[in-house]
Amino acid sequence: MTITKDDLIADGFQTWGNTDPYEDMIGPFFYKKQDDGSYRSAFVSEHRHLNGGGMLHGGLLMSFADFALFATAKDHLEGMAVTVGFNSEFVSAGEEGALIEATGEVTKATRSLLFVRGKIFSGDNTILTFSGILKKVRKR
Repeated sequence: MTITKDDLIADGFQTWGNTDPYEDMIGPFFYKKQDDGSYRSAFVSEHRHLNGGGMLHGGLLMSFADFALFATAKDHLEGMAVTVGFNSEFVSAGEEGALIEATGEVTKATRSLLFVRGKIFSGDNTILTFSGILKKVRKR
């Protein structure tokens, strides 16, 4: 059985609700709060997400990881934030027509910075690991 975007929505996944032109073009990406308080991010891979070799494009995966940084840190955000540091390691390839998911954790939260790490996977297959630093943007 193939999972669809509508299946994710029916399962309680949601988008940010505001328009992000880049994510709207390459996504949609979804997130959902889990019973344990953590967040899971997800999207369904399509042909347009592939590279010339027929696997998920690395740039797409890094963009999804950036989305997952913010979803993971959602409860620590008090408004806008920006990514000021990002690292990723490609572990294996992702395929078309798959449910691609991400989970993570906030490893440290300061007054202005959030340190986050996580992984992108499909089923039991880890595709990418990532870490990043988010800077809270205060209104002036």
